[in-house]
Amino acid sequence: MIEKHLMKLRVRDTISAEEEAALRAAIGEVIHYGADQTFVTAGQELSNSTLLIEGLICRYKDLSDGQRQITALHVAGDFPDLHSFTLKYLDHNIMTLTPCKVVQVPHARLQAITEQHPHLTRMLWFATNLDAAIHREWEVSLGRRSALERTAHLLCELQVRLGIVGLSTEREYALPITQTDLAECLGLTSVHVNRVLKELRERGLVEFRGGKVTIGDLAELQRVGEFDPAYLYLVRRPR
Repeated sequence: MIEKHLMKLRVRDTISAEEEAALRAAIGEVIHYGADQTFVTAGQELSNSTLLIEGLICRYKDLSDGQRQITALHVAGDFPDLHSFTLKYLDHNIMTLTPCKVVQVPHARLQAITEQHPHLTRMLWFATNLDAAIHREWEVSLGRRSALERTAHLLCELQVRLGIVGLSTEREYALPITQTDLAECLGLTSVHVNRVLKELRERGLVEFRGGKVTIGDLAELQRVGEFDPAYLYLVRRPR
């Protein structure tokens, strides 16, 4: 059930059989959510963290004028709210973008891991540091990259992150979200995103249609987005 999470960890370091067993023992309730369902709200007291098994999840904040900003996307194998273990409540909401399967990991069991498995604890700490690195890259996109560049960059990022857990190739991957969802990730209007996707398609770089991303020229897409995967920390080394 947690195979994709283990794939994500093992890209960066070795996970022992004992550590794998500890992770499996920490898993609690399995929950299925439909699409567009907010299951963690800002300020809600939390005693569990959520591990995503299948689907796409986002973190978001709503503005007083009704606009929404998606601040992170999470793919299978991610812990969208692992940081709630120390924070105990979040300053943002967490919502499914597609039908999702998740497992709850009680904070009491995470605490036991921190007390009994120091290396595994460092790997979970690394996961929250990685989330922060991705946040910083999104901030650069929102603040300084053009609409074309930030769209290309995000599509490149997802190609790598999904590839780590076996859900993408260099040519294609499933992305069953709407252009509105994409616009809320990129800080753009749906109309603007539509124009950008049209330009990327006409240049033969990428096509986003029917919930699927088809890449025509990955190297050029990376160049346009100034995409450097170093912030995803893909080098395997002891932590």
